[in-house]
Amino acid sequence: MKTGNTSFSLTVICFWLCIAVDRAKAMDNMEGNATTSERPIRSSRSLCAGEQEYVHKRKQVVLESLSSLGINCTADSVPHIALLASGGGQRSAVGLVGSLYQMEKEGLLDSLLYLGGVSGSTWSMSSIYSDPQWSSSLDTAVSSLSGPGVELEAALAWLGERAKEEDFSLTDIWAVLTSAGIMKQMDLRRLSDEASRNVTNPYPIYSAIEKHCFSSGPIEGKWFEVSPHEAGFTELGFFIETSLLGSKFESGELLEQMPEMDMVKLQGVLGSALADVETIRGLIPAWLKVPGQIDSGAEEYLRVYNALDILVALTRSTVKDPTALSDLDKLQEILKDKVKLNESAWLESKSSEERKSLSQQLITERLAAVETWSESLEDGAFKTHVSLLTKQVLPKIMAWEWGTTRNFLYQHQDSMVPTCLRSQERFHLVDAGLLINAAYPSFLGEKRDIDLIIAPEYSAGIMFEPLTLARDYAAEVKKPFPEIDDKILEERDWPKDCYVFEGKENEPSIIYMPLFNRRNCKDAEEVKTKMEEFSTFQGPFSLEKIEFVLETAKANIKNNKETLLGEIQKAVLHRRKRKSVLR
Repeated sequence: MKTGNTSFSLTVICFWLCIAVDRAKAMDNMEGNATTSERPIRSSRSLCAGEQEYVHKRKQVVLESLSSLGINCTADSVPHIALLASGGGQRSAVGLVGSLYQMEKEGLLDSLLYLGGVSGSTWSMSSIYSDPQWSSSLDTAVSSLSGPGVELEAALAWLGERAKEEDFSLTDIWAVLTSAGIMKQMDLRRLSDEASRNVTNPYPIYSAIEKHCFSSGPIEGKWFEVSPHEAGFTELGFFIETSLLGSKFESGELLEQMPEMDMVKLQGVLGSALADVETIRGLIPAWLKVPGQIDSGAEEYLRVYNALDILVALTRSTVKDPTALSDLDKLQEILKDKVKLNESAWLESKSSEERKSLSQQLITERLAAVETWSESLEDGAFKTHVSLLTKQVLPKIMAWEWGTTRNFLYQHQDSMVPTCLRSQERFHLVDAGLLINAAYPSFLGEKRDIDLIIAPEYSAGIMFEPLTLARDYAAEVKKPFPEIDDKILEERDWPKDCYVFEGKENEPSIIYMPLFNRRNCKDAEEVKTKMEEFSTFQGPFSLEKIEFVLETAKANIKNNKETLLGEIQKAVLHRRKRKSVLR
């Protein structure tokens, strides 16, 4: 970057003067709230001191980036720009790496103040942030997607340790298989380790939801965010240090500090869409899709049916031995045969009671088949792995226990804490994409005061839905959101590659960029075909599929560079205008 001119030097000096003033104010606030900061639970709707300091310093990087792009910006008008990647399993994990890679090549990456993700995009976030300097070169992140993967023994050792823990759940199994099989690494660092890093990278915000509040609680108890400094409920404004997530609390006091979860488990928490029964229903095999046949009597069987199939597929990705792979092929054939044998009986069942009885029979037979198969294996690491799965995993599948974490709001006396949180010693953190498949809630309103959201869209399902859900969420919690012309929603089956929804006053502007679109698909049918080919729930992508998604995501950024630059320039003006109004 060029720094050898007088105007730029004056800009930098002004910037650091602003930083000094802001930091002094922050210190005053901290001193004025000394008694609050000493409490383990922070109740506030403002940024914590750690994030404030990071953001202040990161703005210098953004300022220099804008200067290199030829955008006139002063220290007090540095825009707050966030890239919010959608979920979408491995499709979004790979797509996000491709988008970030191309942003770096186009000189746009350092304009980002924040990076936020949900579901599959958090898999790649947690992976790339293992490199403290990742934003200066994403070649390592790209190459690791098609790397050799993790050895079975390493995955097995991690899972064995987790199985000893009190809060062991299906999230742990999902975590190790997605981390080892899809992201091709087992990162054992803790997220709080990043709190002391320099500001080379955008500040990361990961999102989850609390399962019970999601199903039956108030909207304020649903969205949960995790950063290197804090973890807590976005709308309630209750936070703890990230290192304390999972520790034992009662009545607002820390009773017992437990080890912080590592990034492998965090990946599992953030990407656990299968925790939701409705998601599982979407994976129902064709012969079970009979009107009137899917009721409470069938749900337990559906969970077992799908969970076993997906676990077998993911297990294959950690196995290299030809004999073990052959054994897995045999298991898949056994499970398919069991399904075929019971298909006619299922279709002939008339009542809910008959189906419930039959589902129990099907579960018993399916689990017995797995047990018989596991006993037939030759002794070795693979049999040990399978033994752990059958003894530890199958009971968790039956209980359908996901994301179990100690609840830091247990018996908290604040009236703002919903009953669904106050009354439970443990809560369940699961995939935020079940509510909104992008991290909009964490970036709405005054707290992070965002001017521009760049939203690469990798979601399956109904196009624009994350956007409209975010709009509805914003209206419910009374936070500003840009207007969306409903006519645009008519393009959902064959969208353009880029849309801009302009923020007028306090609303952020949004650049919305669908992965498959009119530029790379000839019609709506091809978009549908591509989504099916790169579906969310399937075994790990082949090298060809990884490369295709990477190149598609890169092209979307490259093709829309001018739009991105134009909106970044507008974000500077937006920030400047709002600052002048405040004065």
